[in-house]
Amino acid sequence: QVQLVESGGGLVQAGGSLRLSCAASGRAFSSYVVGWFRQAPGKERGLVARISSDGGTVYADSVKGRFTISRDNAKNTLYLQMHSLRPEDTAVYYCATRVIWKSVYDYWGQGTQVTVSS
Repeated sequence: QVQLVESGGGLVQAGGSLRLSCAASGRAFSSYVVGWFRQAPGKERGLVARISSDGGTVYADSVKGRFTISRDNAKNTLYLQMHSLRPEDTAVYYCATRVIWKSVYDYWGQGTQVTVSS
């Protein structure tokens, strides 16, 4: 049974920083693709960033240069360091994982709320 538990969300002023964490059990992150998604009210959930088993990363254009995804294989934990936060970054952030040869993420966390005030 794979479980993903996010933490680190909260309320922050515009321009501030937050670091999200996603602790996993039942699946070794190092062998899978893991990513951060977000969903704002009234909008579809979309990819924020992902990291592959070889360490390759992909970012949404809207967060490039401000967010950094990383992974601690020893702790089996995924991180999202967020700087220069904007009100439009307000959303529920989810971590998810998938096998390398599939495009569908098969395990998701419960989400953590990030609210950026102007």
